[in-house]
Amino acid sequence: MVIKVLKPGLATTVQDLGRPGYYHIGIPLSGGMDRHALIAANLLVGNAEGAAVLEAVFMGPELEFGDDALVAVTGAELPPKVDGVPQETWSSFKVKAGQKLSFDFLKKGARAYIAVAGGIDVPVVLGSRSTYALGALGGFKGRKLEAGDELPVGAATATPKEGRSIAADLRGLPAGMPVELRVMPGLYWHRITEAAGIGFFSDTWKVAPEADRIGYRFKGGRPLDFVPREPPFGAGSDPSNITDACYPYGSIQVPGGTEPIVLHRDAVSGGGYFQVGAVISADMDLIGQLQPNTPVKFIKVDMETALAARKEKAELSAKLRSALA
Repeated sequence: MVIKVLKPGLATTVQDLGRPGYYHIGIPLSGGMDRHALIAANLLVGNAEGAAVLEAVFMGPELEFGDDALVAVTGAELPPKVDGVPQETWSSFKVKAGQKLSFDFLKKGARAYIAVAGGIDVPVVLGSRSTYALGALGGFKGRKLEAGDELPVGAATATPKEGRSIAADLRGLPAGMPVELRVMPGLYWHRITEAAGIGFFSDTWKVAPEADRIGYRFKGGRPLDFVPREPPFGAGSDPSNITDACYPYGSIQVPGGTEPIVLHRDAVSGGGYFQVGAVISADMDLIGQLQPNTPVKFIKVDMETALAARKEKAELSAKLRSALA
């Protein structure tokens, strides 16, 4: 089966759960920014959790289906339509051969996940079908979709009924404003003053327009003051510079001490900016659903809290699997 791209949307790419194991040589994990939503979409149509889907940002594509298919759209509230007829998000529905799947205006969130029974069958590169556009790697020709592209779809391995849906309490979307992102202070916490550390966690920040798969920038808080020091050999002259080091996913670098950047799925693996800390793994999906100007509070937590949050996230995934079993 082939799906023809009539309109690509703003930035639609093929993503799965990513390609672990290559970050140390500069190739990031990539994969869905909201992994929970990606898994949910796949389970709704009977795919394996890590099957390749389409990740649409802010604006959905328009797709023409060559054969009958079972489809689900999760993540952002980007209402799907089949030949103009509205369909439910977080539910499975049928698209018949020759019909067109399009989308209404974005209502909530930032990234929607479009799963098709059988999965998007682009070539596997380094163990994954995910697109890493900066490196022109994986996905459909290593890039976001364009009008006229024809996407191959694999053979469905299961035939679940249409109309299955996921309850609101299992969707894992951001709740309340400002959105809270839990952070563990990092190895370089000592580089800023005590007052700067207090200010970082007490200020309300806003998502900047410069927010993408590489990293989310935040504005609006007070600049960080650094503890005076003589720059070590190999570091730059700016107080925020360090001798080059590794960047973990979720790490928060603050170039010049002014605007924090949370590194995400397509992040570079290292560089010369200090990191104030790292967003815990349980909250990384939330970042992928934040629109520009969304207010955010960074919340200081310890390892015990981070591990408990990870366990809670795993339990949410288990409940999702059980509900769709």
